[in-house]
Amino acid sequence: MKRLTLLLVLPLFAACGAGDKNAGGGAGPGGAPGATPPPEIAVVTVGSRAATLTRELPGRVEAVRTAQVRARVEGIVEKRLFEEGSNVKAGQPLFRLDDRTYRTAAQAAEADVEVKKLNLERVESLLPIKAVSQQEADLARAALKQSQAQLARARLDLENTTVPAPISGHIGRTQVTEGALVGRNEATLMATIDQLDPVNVLFTQPNADMLRLKSALADGKLKATDSRIVELILENGQVYGHKGRLFFSDLSVDPSTGAITLKAEFPNPQRLLLPGTFVRVRLPQAVEENAITVPQRAVQSGPQGQFVLLVGAENKVMPRPVKVGAMAGTDFVVLDGLKGGETLIVDGVQKAKPGTVVKPVPQQVN
Repeated sequence: MKRLTLLLVLPLFAACGAGDKNAGGGAGPGGAPGATPPPEIAVVTVGSRAATLTRELPGRVEAVRTAQVRARVEGIVEKRLFEEGSNVKAGQPLFRLDDRTYRTAAQAAEADVEVKKLNLERVESLLPIKAVSQQEADLARAALKQSQAQLARARLDLENTTVPAPISGHIGRTQVTEGALVGRNEATLMATIDQLDPVNVLFTQPNADMLRLKSALADGKLKATDSRIVELILENGQVYGHKGRLFFSDLSVDPSTGAITLKAEFPNPQRLLLPGTFVRVRLPQAVEENAITVPQRAVQSGPQGQFVLLVGAENKVMPRPVKVGAMAGTDFVVLDGLKGGETLIVDGVQKAKPGTVVKPVPQQVN
């Protein structure tokens, strides 16, 4: 019995000894991994280039043409002939007014013209035999012209009982309903039509900035640009897919704001730009030769000001204070802090802590 117990216990001790050996930290096959590799971060080499300086200015979208649909005669609205929020064509009927009064007036004017014609024919037939005077013939002729004018006015009023679209475009909600009395004492606003393709964008630029720019151009520090192509940044921060054209610049300064008003035109085939929308316009202003530019996302802000992260000796991350100026598209123009040739971190800054070792991966930046 003792021999049997000993035979059963010995394998258990052997198993426990093997487990203790594996738990002791020895590196067997497939043991503990090595040190964590440095994180990969995207970098570019800082260089200089000819950069077109741009300025982002606040603006507002407006329709290129806006027309107010108004009642030209007094009457009761019988029917609305369009769907709110739809596109309409110039001349398309939009409203129909009760025309019974105007139709009766037109018929009466037609009858009066016929009477005046018959009277003129009778007077002219008696004129050769001196039965009537020349003055009576002239008065009959004038009376006919007056009746014809009244008929034209009556027909125009009858025509105006159908209210047409003055321009083609997008029509908004109606301002009147069936049964409403319109046109009494004034031309009642019934709806508004906007032409939304293309659209205009009105924006302003401080006159002080214009003066500084002109001074820099006069000193030869910058070169003038002939480009009138502008970009649009939407409310969600995305760049609008179509470029616009600058075609208007006011010659006077707004005394309340000290700014100059400019206007650009943008295509709007998808109707993404709606009147009243606030946007930002990226306006090219001048060209700077040998400008050092860095991507906007590479510039960070801290308590001591703006800085960038560079990859230095032994691939260690080091911060560098910089001073940035104008924009060149989506890039910052660096005024101080970089000379060119530095390895700049553009992506993965959250993994690049100052003093840590990283693995730089070159990235092509447009």
